[in-house]
Amino acid sequence: MAYVPGVALLAALAVGCSAGSDGSATDADSKPGGPTVTTAPPGKYRTLPAPCRAVPASTLKDLLPGVAELPRQQQEKALRGSPTITYDTDRKVGCSWKSDAPDSTRNLSIDFERVVSYDPLVSDDDRARSLYVKKENAAELPGSATPGTAPEKGTPTGTGEGEKGQETATGKPGDGKGSADPSPSASASAGSPSGTPGTPGSGGEDLRPRVISGLGDAAFLDDLLTRAGSTAQHRTVSVVFRTSNVIVTVRYGEQPALVTKVPDSKELQDKAQALARKLAEVISE
Repeated sequence: MAYVPGVALLAALAVGCSAGSDGSATDADSKPGGPTVTTAPPGKYRTLPAPCRAVPASTLKDLLPGVAELPRQQQEKALRGSPTITYDTDRKVGCSWKSDAPDSTRNLSIDFERVVSYDPLVSDDDRARSLYVKKENAAELPGSATPGTAPEKGTPTGTGEGEKGQETATGKPGDGKGSADPSPSASASAGSPSGTPGTPGSGGEDLRPRVISGLGDAAFLDDLLTRAGSTAQHRTVSVVFRTSNVIVTVRYGEQPALVTKVPDSKELQDKAQALARKLAEVISE
């Protein structure tokens, strides 16, 4: 007779444990059907190239007339370039060069920016696309782009970066108020070697600021003609392109020694574009 209560006690304990287990399982799954959060994928590029070593010496000698004629030590120093001061070299780096020849002064700078989105729902590529489109819109490219060359032009991203108004006020061709060394983001409309916006070059090319096809995921070119003080004219060609989550900016400028000479748009544009395409290859290596 003493055996039966023991069996009943064990059965009661088993029921209690089973009930407790069911309760815990229900608590752990108290939010059935909740939304599943999908984190946006990271950008393709996690690092940036060394900017001052990104341009071959042979290319620099072509872009900077007069450097090849310098004594060896001075030539090496000129080709070494000056790194841009940044506070996060993992995100943004740059380098600049300058040469003084008897007939003109040339300036070259390149900047790499690796865009990182801190919003888990927005990918690095989407964030980079938004920033690029702001830069393109801020350039206020004249006319309409060639169909199919600027798929990102209409992306709703708000206004530009607050710099264009100052550039337009100080950078109109021939107004005598431009800077001898335009700011890195300088952009306005100045097209042909004569400085008249929208005038084709001698070969019929459209030298106006415009969208560029076949360079990265999206690209545009800007051409700014200003005056250094009230005399010499300075032209800066900027090429900006995006490849995945990296935005690259090339600025190439010339100021002739003669006040009557206008820097040639076609030469500067061709060389700036060629360099930009080389940098696109450097990034993808």
